[in-house]
Amino acid sequence: MTISMYRASVPVFSAMLKALDHVLAKAERHAAETGADPDELFSARLAADMLPLKSQVQIACDHAKGASCRLAGRDIPSFPDNEVNFTDLHARIAKTRDLLKTFAEADIDGSEEREIVIALRQGDLRFTGMQYLLHYATPNFYFHVTTAYDILRSRGVPLGKADFFGRG
Repeated sequence: MTISMYRASVPVFSAMLKALDHVLAKAERHAAETGADPDELFSARLAADMLPLKSQVQIACDHAKGASCRLAGRDIPSFPDNEVNFTDLHARIAKTRDLLKTFAEADIDGSEEREIVIALRQGDLRFTGMQYLLHYATPNFYFHVTTAYDILRSRGVPLGKADFFGRG
């Protein structure tokens, strides 16, 4: 049995974004219960040279929408990075998940050999659809979701592995 490109992408991105939304809600509750500054959590970083929580969430959403659109051969909608609080991050996740709902299996299945080109300042990265999904888009997506989780965990938000998967 093989797995389809759609099933390896859109439902995975959507489920993990739902879990990330859960983690953010838990961080908000923690701040309310303990008097922690939500703005400090919102702008917290794991290290000085890493991006803050808000950017981790923005980029995770960008990878989910970008990967799905590229695999389907669609233009990628631009979401401005203008979130200033947790409410805005929840809205961005919801907007991304709503976009993911517009994809059908037929839109993405068969994209294994589609040429995917990522333009970077240093030069273009070229992949087949499967290489892109498995070796670029999915790892990047998980990196940013995990980093958001880790930022909050490092700031004392009571998160466990089940929360990472949206079950806590």
